Amino acid sequence: MTAKSFYATGRRKSSIARIWLFHGQTGFTVNGRTLDEYLQRQNLKMLVEQPFKATRLTEQFRVRAKVHGGGLAGQAGAIRLGIARALVEFDEALRPVLRQGGFLTRDPREKERKKFGRKGARRSFQYTKR
Repeated sequence: MTAKSFYATGRRKSSIARIWLFHGQTGFTVNGRTLDEYLQRQNLKMLVEQPFKATRLTEQFRVRAKVHGGGLAGQAGAIRLGIARALVEFDEALRPVLRQGGFLTRDPREKERKKFGRKGARRSFQYTKR
């Protein structure tokens, strides 16, 4: 018997996560490694598991995530958004709970580009009167 799968994409900063949820199984893999191996900081693990805790579906899904780009914090945020979107694919009735928790909102903050004639995005060179 094959489990029904649900797919969604999550993004955060410059990270992109592709999420597959398999109903009726357990486990969590990120890029072929377990969640504990991939995200070693406890706060990032909690961030990723928030959509499951809000909907009380913690042990009902196996998660397979492929994520690339950015750093670990951005990747964790992308995984969280992807999981929330996949849960809505699973059951549309979960949307209000996930929306209220803020799990379906894409964080739009991106890195600002460096401008010419400046040291960074906004920082200018130090002024000297001479």
